[in-house]
Amino acid sequence: MLGVWTAKGSPEYSWENTGQHIAYISTIGASGWGKPLFIAGSCTMIVLFNLTFVLERWLRHKGRLTKNYNITEKILSGFATAFAIIGGFGLIFLTIFDTRRYPNVHQAMLAVFIGGYIISAVFICAEYQRLGMHFREHRILRASFWIKLTFIFVEGGLAIAFGVLERSDKVNRAAILEWIVSLIYIFYVWSFIIDFLPATRTRNKEDRFGPPIRADDDEMAMNTQATGNNMGGPVYTAGGHTQYGETSSYNSAVPMTEAPRNVPASRNF
Repeated sequence: MLGVWTAKGSPEYSWENTGQHIAYISTIGASGWGKPLFIAGSCTMIVLFNLTFVLERWLRHKGRLTKNYNITEKILSGFATAFAIIGGFGLIFLTIFDTRRYPNVHQAMLAVFIGGYIISAVFICAEYQRLGMHFREHRILRASFWIKLTFIFVEGGLAIAFGVLERSDKVNRAAILEWIVSLIYIFYVWSFIIDFLPATRTRNKEDRFGPPIRADDDEMAMNTQATGNNMGGPVYTAGGHTQYGETSSYNSAVPMTEAPRNVPASRNF
């Protein structure tokens, strides 16, 4: 839209503010050629972006991505998806109710759009922060968390600055800021690509992520391993695998395949 408006010689519209030379996105979107392009582009982007949330949830459930640690992370993911859908409806409605014919409805839907996606990003950050705590070996989770957190602060600050400039009649500065906000939003959408990178290496079932081991399971495994090392017997880990501790020369050549049953405590293993 910006490219076509520039190619047309940066025309000014009758429904613009006095002294405005840089058009708002919504101003171009209310023109004869801009409105169908504005609606079509926004609807396409919203549908694809919302599918991203659904696909992320499905891949995480299947183990193609790191699985959620507990129900709290699933709830955070659900809220993130819900507010993304709300923000998407706000964007679609603001393109339909253009600023030329329905200025009040347009402004309300703009607030729904911005607020919905910022709140959605907050819930995403909360989910990824918890995932990063439980899967510290996967640095991509921390990278995704910081990218989304940066988006929240930058877009939130720019949205406030945009509102202040627009109300103070500094419309050209506000228009420039609006275009910057929209471009940053595009980069935010593209940032979800890195979230799906682990799925490219987990196509085979044996390469997929298993259920995360909880802290109490880790403690139990460590206690069991310590006991097994002292006794020289098998060690049963939280993952269901059997390992062996230090054994005497008597039984080192014959590993035990199952736990001893009804064995006196004084017998050496």
